[in-house]
Amino acid sequence: MSTHKRHLTRRRVLGASAIGVAVTGAAVAGGTGLLSSASAAAFGYSDDGKNYVVDTGASLVFKVSKTTGDLTSLAYRGKEYEGYGGRHSHVESGLDASTVTVKRSGQTVLIKVVHGAITQWYAARSGQNNVYLWTDKADASFTATRFLVRLKPGMFPNEGPDSWIEASDKVIEAGDVWRRADGTTHSKHYSGKRVIDYDHIGLTTGSVGLWIVRSNHEKASGGPFYRSLLRHSNDLGAGLYEILHYNQAQTEPQRFGLQGPYVLSFTDGGAPSAALSHDRLDTSWVDGLGITGWVGAAGRGRVAGVGLKGMDAKYPYTVGFANADAQYWAKAAAGTGAFSCQGMLPGTYTLTVFKGELAVHTRSVKVTAGGATALNSISITGDPSTARALWRLGDWDGTPGEFKNAELMTYAHPSDARAAKWTGNVTLGGGDEAASFPAYMWKEVNDGVQVFFRLTKEQAAAAHTLRVGVTDAFAGGRPRVTVNDWVSPVPAAPSQPSTRSLTTGSYRGNNHVFTFNVPATAWRTDQDNVLKLNIVSGSSGTAFLSPGTSFDCVDLLA
Repeated sequence: MSTHKRHLTRRRVLGASAIGVAVTGAAVAGGTGLLSSASAAAFGYSDDGKNYVVDTGASLVFKVSKTTGDLTSLAYRGKEYEGYGGRHSHVESGLDASTVTVKRSGQTVLIKVVHGAITQWYAARSGQNNVYLWTDKADASFTATRFLVRLKPGMFPNEGPDSWIEASDKVIEAGDVWRRADGTTHSKHYSGKRVIDYDHIGLTTGSVGLWIVRSNHEKASGGPFYRSLLRHSNDLGAGLYEILHYNQAQTEPQRFGLQGPYVLSFTDGGAPSAALSHDRLDTSWVDGLGITGWVGAAGRGRVAGVGLKGMDAKYPYTVGFANADAQYWAKAAAGTGAFSCQGMLPGTYTLTVFKGELAVHTRSVKVTAGGATALNSISITGDPSTARALWRLGDWDGTPGEFKNAELMTYAHPSDARAAKWTGNVTLGGGDEAASFPAYMWKEVNDGVQVFFRLTKEQAAAAHTLRVGVTDAFAGGRPRVTVNDWVSPVPAAPSQPSTRSLTTGSYRGNNHVFTFNVPATAWRTDQDNVLKLNIVSGSSGTAFLSPGTSFDCVDLLA
């Protein structure tokens, strides 16, 4: 994906959150509903020699290349929106020569594009301003799995963390992170949203909106908390993404098979209809279309759980399901922990209970076609917060959320002018300790952060276990600790994503706990004890691309 230099950063839109991604599915009048029979009279397709031209019978006419299968035109209310940089909208990086066919089935037009291991499908429904899309990928002959909608410059406002101005902003990292004159940083990576946090992403002028309503991501990878490209804009154009597999900060292998539908939807400026969201969409009309790999509702099952025992009321809980073929998740109800996950492909899954983003319980569960698997209350057995500690810096939730600069790092570069200084030591008992401790540590930026604390004579008379939890690492970075004059062994490096992450909006990796057994001889009783953390690695790098790690929690057990 390194060749895609101008794809997605972040943009603020009407009705969006403070960092610019629309996450609600509120219905908008005129956005997706069927129009009158008179309006729908033009529904159908034609052939202009180079493209199949689909008239939705509403306000949208789109074209698909008969040669490449690219989406070459999106004309809404007679105005063209598609294309920038001399390229069109496409699956992957574009398929080049492909076999493209079209058919009409009742009130649906379906276009099929075949190129090697990829089959891409487009569908239109009579009277709707939507394009329904599916991607079927059979193997790893393509590195990523994505669809990119390319939009002409000037069609939508160019603003937000995922936007930049190529004429004036300066590249500061890898050709895809930019700094503005005011010191703020911008990149296609700075979505600030996990997959679980959004149903759709898009752009709006206030009178016209263009959105991608994501699929259920059952054939995607990375789980519910994965962050990836969502959209971007600059002075040369804009882009919207459906990312199903992307190597950057990835924690899982690719999954293969049919994924979709995801929906490209035009509206009168507001959010797309909630009826288009993946958990509400009526797909009964798809069953008879002959889409290879399609499994309708009758071939799927569900899992429902009575609840979770041992929850911490301060945190949300998510129940995830994953195997080599599919992934799903469901939010657990506050208080009871009850959950229900529907529309699952048959198979045996690993069920994982997440406290925040930290896995605290796993078990196996089987799903059958047309069946409902009922689970009794699940007792959480793996929460490290239940261990009694002399002190705890942060908390065990699988994120660096309590620590300095953590929130900003999901939509900015660590060098951003808004970031607090990454250096600085922490004294326990001084108040607001976690907020003074850095979310990330790099070998060449803030190595050697110190934590000062006191122990009673009784506490200092015994050996204690020091735990350092991390969420991710870059270039093999991991913590080695020094307690007063005692120096720990160098810990082995756990498995972590091999690409950039800490500088591209993601702290999500493979949560890991480093355990250090500190002997009683290391402690002091008449003065502060000093814990020093250093980053060690067999790799090298400079500044924010030197070996580093992101923290979840640090504690000293009683």
